[in-house]
Amino acid sequence: MLQNTARKIHLSLLVFLGLSAIGGGGALIISPTGELLGGLPLSILKNSPFDNFLIPGIILFIVLGIFPLFIVFALIKKTISTFAERFNLFSDMFWAWSFSIYIAFALIIWIQVETIFIQGVGWLQTFYMLYAIPMIIVALLPQTKKFYRK
Repeated sequence: MLQNTARKIHLSLLVFLGLSAIGGGGALIISPTGELLGGLPLSILKNSPFDNFLIPGIILFIVLGIFPLFIVFALIKKTISTFAERFNLFSDMFWAWSFSIYIAFALIIWIQVETIFIQGVGWLQTFYMLYAIPMIIVALLPQTKKFYRK
């Protein structure tokens, strides 16, 4: 029972991240000026290599949006991938479980780089930085690990 609950929370955390990143990244792709997100000023990009939000939007959409949802699918179906297995640092675990940990660290890196570029921290950065912690903790729970052990 606990194993199933931990697995559902694990999947839910990934789904929420994926859907929210698709929403945010999609808004930045559609409106690279930031207008769709409440008039996000382009001036916050002055310390970044970007002139607008298009490239960050594409990265957000794919890396933290599409990819986590793909991992959810792989975790549910337990899809075999010899290619992905090459990048699995936890040889005793199913590759998609390992990638769910990688996604949490990608989120932390994303937020850190974002705060450096915008030279500040808002509530959204704080939320997602803290959000990465339960993603890692739930993935590392013995109940979750037991389900995805090879």
